[in-house]
Amino acid sequence: MAAKDIFHEAVKRALEKDQLIITKEPLELEWEEVIVKINLGAERLIAANRGNEKIAVEIKSFVSISAISSFHTALGQFLNYRIMLEVNDPERLLYLAVPVEAYQTFFQSRLAQVVIKPYQLKLIIYKPKTEEIIQWIS
Repeated sequence: MAAKDIFHEAVKRALEKDQLIITKEPLELEWEEVIVKINLGAERLIAANRGNEKIAVEIKSFVSISAISSFHTALGQFLNYRIMLEVNDPERLLYLAVPVEAYQTFFQSRLAQVVIKPYQLKLIIYKPKTEEIIQWIS
């Protein structure tokens, strides 16, 4: 099994505080010989007549020395996972969970902003210490 991100449990508890139910941990997808494991699958009841909102969450800490290296890895995983979801679970939306410190610094850089828009990255901004979601960006 792949190692969990250091903030995995904090993000999981933050999502639960935000009224999401964790349904898969990890959410495993398979396409031919390729198997991927997204950190979390979760659902939220929207309204009785609309059903459930289903999401997948890939958690990243951005604590390494190189933010750009962490971003390259996160972006590559996000794009591959999104394709896998389109094939296996098309109603589920993929989010990249990033700590508020990384969002307020690296993710505000011109490079990050230029990349986020065309690739339509959906973000969950979280505070690891207080285990709370600060912002959902779709």
